[in-house]
Amino acid sequence: MGAFGQGAAMGDPLFPGFEVLDVDVEHPQGGTRVHAVTGGEGPPLLLLHGYPQTHALWAGIAPDLARDHTLVVPDLRGYGDSGRPADTPDHAGSSFRAMAADAAALMAHLGHDRYAVVGHDRGARVTHRLALDHADRITRAAVLDVLPTAHVYAHVDRRLATAYYHWFFYLQPAPLPENLIAGDPTGYLHSLLGGWGGPLGAHSPAQLAEYERCFADPATRHAMLEDYRAGASIDLEHDEADAAAGRRVTCPLLVLWGGRSVVGTGPEDVLAVWRERADDVQGQPVDAGHFLVDEAPDATLAALRSFLAQA
Repeated sequence: MGAFGQGAAMGDPLFPGFEVLDVDVEHPQGGTRVHAVTGGEGPPLLLLHGYPQTHALWAGIAPDLARDHTLVVPDLRGYGDSGRPADTPDHAGSSFRAMAADAAALMAHLGHDRYAVVGHDRGARVTHRLALDHADRITRAAVLDVLPTAHVYAHVDRRLATAYYHWFFYLQPAPLPENLIAGDPTGYLHSLLGGWGGPLGAHSPAQLAEYERCFADPATRHAMLEDYRAGASIDLEHDEADAAAGRRVTCPLLVLWGGRSVVGTGPEDVLAVWRERADDVQGQPVDAGHFLVDEAPDATLAALRSFLAQA
C-alpha cells in the first residue's frame, strides 16, 4: 500500500528539507492517492488544511513545529495534488469519514500509530471525524475556526447564511456552481482568500500561486464542491448517528478561532458549543479573521505549541 511519486525527487519549495510523498492508501471507505510532505523530529503531528487551500497553508509555521515534531502535511482528497474521489449519489467518497480514513491510513503507512492532529476549516472537520472514528490513534486534537458541522446547519440565521453563502451555493446540483465559478476562477478564489475577516495579502505570493495553480483545474474545483455536498448530506447522517450513540471526542481538544471571523463574531459561546461534543476542551480567540494561521502566525503557533507541550 503506497508508492513514492516523482515529487519525492523534486522536493517542495514551500517546505525545504521535507520529503515529498505520493501514497496510495486503502481503507473501507475507498482508497485514493494522497500527496503529502513530511519532515522534522519528535512525536508525530498531522496538519490538515481547509478550503480553498492545500497543504501549503502550513508552510509559514511548519519549520518551527518541525523542531519538536515529525510533521505529516497532506492535501485532502479532492484538493491539491491528492486523488479525486469518484462521484456517487450519496457523496460518500467526499465525506469527512473518507478523508479521515485517508489520513489514518497515511499515518499508519508512515509508521505513526498514535499522533496529534491540527486542522483548519474543512481540515478541522476532518480532525473532528478522526477523533471520533480513530479515537485510539489520536493523542490530542486542535480545530481552528470552526463550529461543528451539525451545529452550523441547525443554527442558520440571516447573518450566517450571508457569511457562509458558499455552503448553500455549492449544494446546488452539478454543474451549475461549477459553470458559474469557471467564468472567473482566479477572481473567485481571491474573493474567498481575501474575505472572511482578513486580507488577500495575508497569504504569501508562493502560497497564493499554489492555490491558484490548483484552483485552475476544473476537476479540483468540482471535487471541492463535492466536499460541501457531502457536508450537507452524508456527513450530517454520520453526525446524527454519533449523537444518537452518545459518541464524543475524548482526547484533549484545543479550539482556536479568529476574533474577527464569522465564528468569532457570532452569538455562540464557542467553547460551550464544543463542550457539547467533547470531554476536555480548552481554547481562545486569536486576533485574526478566518485564516488565522496566515494572518496571525505567531499567536497561532504559540497557542499550538503550548497545547502540544501538555502531552
